Amino acid sequence: MSANGRVVVLGGTGFVGRHVCAALESRGTEVAVVARRPPDHEVVGPFLALDLARRPARESAERLDALAPFAVVNSTGSIWGNTDAQMWEAAAAPTLRLLDILALMETRPRLVHLGSVLEYGRMRVGTASDVAAPAHPTSAYGRAKLAATRAVLERIGAGELEGMVLRIANLAGPRSPDVSLLGRVAGQLWAAAGRPAAVELDPLLAHRDYVDVRDVADAVVAAVDSKVSGEIVDIGSGQSTSVRTLVDMLIERSGLPASVRERSDAGIQHSTEEWSLVNTAPAEHLLGWRSRRSLAEAVDGFWLEFVERQGPRDEHHPLNETENHPR
Repeated sequence: MSANGRVVVLGGTGFVGRHVCAALESRGTEVAVVARRPPDHEVVGPFLALDLARRPARESAERLDALAPFAVVNSTGSIWGNTDAQMWEAAAAPTLRLLDILALMETRPRLVHLGSVLEYGRMRVGTASDVAAPAHPTSAYGRAKLAATRAVLERIGAGELEGMVLRIANLAGPRSPDVSLLGRVAGQLWAAAGRPAAVELDPLLAHRDYVDVRDVADAVVAAVDSKVSGEIVDIGSGQSTSVRTLVDMLIERSGLPASVRERSDAGIQHSTEEWSLVNTAPAEHLLGWRSRRSLAEAVDGFWLEFVERQGPRDEHHPLNETENHPR
């Protein structure tokens, strides 16, 4: 056990979870990674394969107790790759079971639960998020995440545990999934193999608050260390950007020839919200946190990692000529 203790990261093999594990390890905290299936990559610290929704709560409590964590980060419940019909089981059920598991543990760790800005539903254009305002999510994912957040706060309010909720804005950065907007654009650019790519996407009408996933990981570290309990804190960049701008930034960064075609049936849409903007003042006040990386840095980090993930390429691949393209 490190001097800083141990933190269990549930969903620690996923997009956000991997960055959280790296951020915790970098500051000297021992990490235990928990996920349903063994990962296909190296993880920091011990790994425990545990399906919270399927294992008996008592058994799961004993296995988590054996890890002796002082905090648990709940990064389960990803939107990526799930249909609306699958959202409750993916984004709500694991958290509801986790709360039962924590109640059975001998020593109850602090809980940092990762929620979503989609819990708010539609925001009025030009306005920022307000945790005190009524939440009316319009997507299956938003409804499932809101149910999980409310359950966490109910247990904290009842004095059964300590912890807080971080509501995360739209994510960008290294390891963005293939089904994310960045992932879909990058995949089509790569598949064109140097020919002009016709990137087909849903209509790019929305403006969203994008935050670098590495900044989010830093916010989680701050929440783990904090004594704040029972609060929802929004985590974002504090800027709303056109999704078309995000796409254009990635195409420019790639240095590859491409045009964008917007079609109503071109991709995956989990929400229809036209606007999101996070009020970052509470995060700075309560956690001493604010985003440090620009959207350009997030896009650059994503593209570099994406290219590396594709593996070796032959000498005639167009990226051999464009990878040093000015940023």
